[in-house]
Amino acid sequence: MLRFSAMTLDRCSSQRKDSAWVKEQKLNAGFLILCDDKNLVCGDSYRPIIFSYEQIVSSALEDSEMVFLGVQSSQPMFAIDVTGMELDSHLLNQGKWNELRQIASHLDNDTASFLMLSRGLCHWHKNNRFCGRCGQHTRSIEGGHSLVCSNEKCGHQSFPRTDAAVIMTVTKQFEDGLERILLGRQKSWVKGVYSCLAGYVDQGETLEQTVRREVFEESGIIVGDVKYIASQPWLFPSSLMLGFSAIAETEQISVDEDEIESAKWFSRDELVRFAEYSDGVDGYKLPRKDSISRFLMEQWLNQA
Repeated sequence: MLRFSAMTLDRCSSQRKDSAWVKEQKLNAGFLILCDDKNLVCGDSYRPIIFSYEQIVSSALEDSEMVFLGVQSSQPMFAIDVTGMELDSHLLNQGKWNELRQIASHLDNDTASFLMLSRGLCHWHKNNRFCGRCGQHTRSIEGGHSLVCSNEKCGHQSFPRTDAAVIMTVTKQFEDGLERILLGRQKSWVKGVYSCLAGYVDQGETLEQTVRREVFEESGIIVGDVKYIASQPWLFPSSLMLGFSAIAETEQISVDEDEIESAKWFSRDELVRFAEYSDGVDGYKLPRKDSISRFLMEQWLNQA
């Protein structure tokens, strides 16, 4: 199963619209603490530190904005973003702040998915404190899954954004009988890393149109047949990655350096010799194991 895609908690989409119900859940809830998009976790196991309501009250955080995540194994769960706050040192001494992508490999998929949700929702709240229509403060409703303008004359309501992006294995059968995959890299990436081409969906586009446009813009390759494969939530900060396979109709690469640094065709024999992302060696490297790009590349590799 793809990393970050194993969410098992009950989001209680209907119940969370009742503010009295949400308030009642806090009394027996578990609370995650985040700061600057980082989760507070145990130093040795990287498991998230879950605080009780009593601990939240004793740390003077009971009036902080809380985001209701859902119910996990009969326990309501909330997240609190403490960015910019002065915190009780006792609270902080229980763990350390870690960026989720750096610790996800140490966690089971369900926990990683759960922490990603807390990160995504808190990030959205942090960046939407003011109404985009009139500039007044927003207030949280529906357990934090919606924000409404505090100006009654405006009343604009917004919801957590999801940025749709396509990512694709582009393949072609060459005259030498070998099937090859088109991979690219951005200049900012770790040296040697090559991955699937990807890009955001424009308004008014179908997903298939986006695949064809992005491949052509980045590499100059014309794509024909496009098929959906799988998707992955990627709340870093707010994307949904939609994985596709695509058949190339041309093979001559023409890179747009405003888009990517390089693009190349690789055979399966070449791809199987790629080093891991974190290996301190020269040469070609695979993307991280937690990414859908890695999943798509391995799926193609295993089709031989």
